[in-house]
Amino acid sequence: MIAGLGIGKTEPKVEPLAERQIMVAWTSFVAGELLAVMPPVSKMILSSWQRSARAGVEPSARLAPLAVRGDDGLEQLRNRSYDLMWAAKSLFINSAHLLEHSGSIMMLTDQNGVVLEVAGDMSTRESAQAIHLVEGGHWHESVVGTNGIGTALAMRRPVQIHAAEHFCEGIKRWTCAAAPVFYPGTEQVLGVVDISGPPSTYQGSNLVLAVAAARQIESVLAERASREHVYLLEACLKFGARGDMLAMIVLNRHAKIIHLSGGLPGFDLRLGNSLPGLEPGRAVEDWVRRLPDGLRPDWFHPISVDGRSIGALLVVPKILRGVAVPSYPYSGPAARPENSSEIDPFRNGFGNLVGSSTTLRTAISRAQQLSGRRVSVLIHGETGVGKELFARAIHGDEARSGPFITFNCGATTKELIGSELFGHVRGAYTGATNEGRAGRFELAHGGTLCLDEIGDLPLELQPVLLRVLEEGVVCRLGEAKPRRVDVRLLAMTNRDLLKEVEAGHFRRDLYHRIGVTNIHVPPLRKRAGDIELLTDHFNMQLATRHGLAPRKFSPDVMAMLRAYSWPGNIREMRNVVESLLLTSNDVLVQCDELPEEVLAAAGTGAGASAASLATSLEETERLAIVCAVKSMHGNLTKAARALGVSRSTLYRKVERYNLESLAQLGD
Repeated sequence: MIAGLGIGKTEPKVEPLAERQIMVAWTSFVAGELLAVMPPVSKMILSSWQRSARAGVEPSARLAPLAVRGDDGLEQLRNRSYDLMWAAKSLFINSAHLLEHSGSIMMLTDQNGVVLEVAGDMSTRESAQAIHLVEGGHWHESVVGTNGIGTALAMRRPVQIHAAEHFCEGIKRWTCAAAPVFYPGTEQVLGVVDISGPPSTYQGSNLVLAVAAARQIESVLAERASREHVYLLEACLKFGARGDMLAMIVLNRHAKIIHLSGGLPGFDLRLGNSLPGLEPGRAVEDWVRRLPDGLRPDWFHPISVDGRSIGALLVVPKILRGVAVPSYPYSGPAARPENSSEIDPFRNGFGNLVGSSTTLRTAISRAQQLSGRRVSVLIHGETGVGKELFARAIHGDEARSGPFITFNCGATTKELIGSELFGHVRGAYTGATNEGRAGRFELAHGGTLCLDEIGDLPLELQPVLLRVLEEGVVCRLGEAKPRRVDVRLLAMTNRDLLKEVEAGHFRRDLYHRIGVTNIHVPPLRKRAGDIELLTDHFNMQLATRHGLAPRKFSPDVMAMLRAYSWPGNIREMRNVVESLLLTSNDVLVQCDELPEEVLAAAGTGAGASAASLATSLEETERLAIVCAVKSMHGNLTKAARALGVSRSTLYRKVERYNLESLAQLGD
């Protein structure tokens, strides 16, 4: 469960004679008679006693105070230490069994020494209530004197406090070993892991165990930080490299600069530094009120994953003309709709599919034929073409057609996909919610389940999905109870699934089950005549949304838009039009306002700023992948898990950056 870590020689068991001598020394100290180190009292213990006395701690105290009373107060404290609680969850689930009959208990506290979680021997937990060594108990050294939790916080290092070494008389019948938990790569203390029990449980290995537990929590946090680093870089790439940017700054959750493109006059910007006024420990959402002078709130874009902020982008434009830079929120990789920037959640239907080209009308006609039939549909096409718009149109009005539930198979780790799709019961696996949870199939009962990136579904889960589709029955992870579900499946992919079948990456029977019918959504470059319609559509729609007057596009500008290949398809076009609306007050759009890549395609030259930004971001992503693969000795499965991406996604990026030589592609 916890890997053993050597931290030096284990301490010998305290002999009764030594304990009596420590008690005599404590009595002398309390009476004001002890002024120097008196063996067997160590310098560390004496220093702690002195701090306790200066803090006004009463030596005759029998118990620690309670920082909070009631479940509501404790829940608030736990929410403030959400990251720590999350990282320690698996450890405490396992420790409950490991310490069940050991006589010891393990505790997790916040950075102030307030106990958040307790696990271990039940009889010891009952005894601990007498001194408030329970959830909500406040064990900071300045409050209850020398003890494992408080002294570890005061000294910022592991400590072991035994029996008479405690400062307060009421807790001298306890022994404890504690180690602080640091946020990886920083000096920030998040809390303490403590192992306590009656004096008979004293042994030097308790300190080893406490240190190992703290390091395990730090390891979980470090792995998540690595994933968040990748997510933040992906947010940059999704935002897009444009020539109208003076600078793009990427900040992690600790307000440290992890990526920088361009520069800001008057600011000393360096990787690893913070912007003035932004301190670690504050919520990302609070940063916008603390930006340095000269930086505007509308340039600030928080980045969140699973509803929690992990950092932010600061995008500074070259030319403002009194108009705010547009905001492109990024909600992280989990269950993100492929075309979230295009979807109006209050409008479902074919009216959202704009265009008159033959290729598009053919696809729409086929989709309309299928919209009234509860049959599986495979929707395929390049990234950004609007596959989810088609899926929503096929589904129709939710009041009539039931719920529309989406899930991105390529945006969740392999270990969690089964839980997300099929649900789980309490304790089904490490990290499962206490209450259990319904999966996407149950949530979509009576309606439509839309699975994006179906080609990224792990091979071992494909027969499970096939069985659910064939039988209409789902079992949550951890139980055998069948639950009947009536779900229509719409699957989306930007890959050639037939080639995946031939390569052995996708089951042939599942392919035929989800592809009873299929729709190909054409790329924008093959939709002759739709450029003008889409430009007008986004111009009017986005102008209304932002309270602006629509702009006019000259024939020269339209000719350049038609000449461009639009590799990002509809999503890219929408962003270009929105940028043109928000970065100028002029009525007429000028050619030099167009993005550098559009100008380059039209043969009018290309600036280096956008290209250099894209190149630097991609190089950073490439470096992150190289580091992950090397650290996992070429094992792509482990590297993908460390980066927080699917294995198939990592394969594609390895091929893109020509990193095959680093990897064991057959792992």
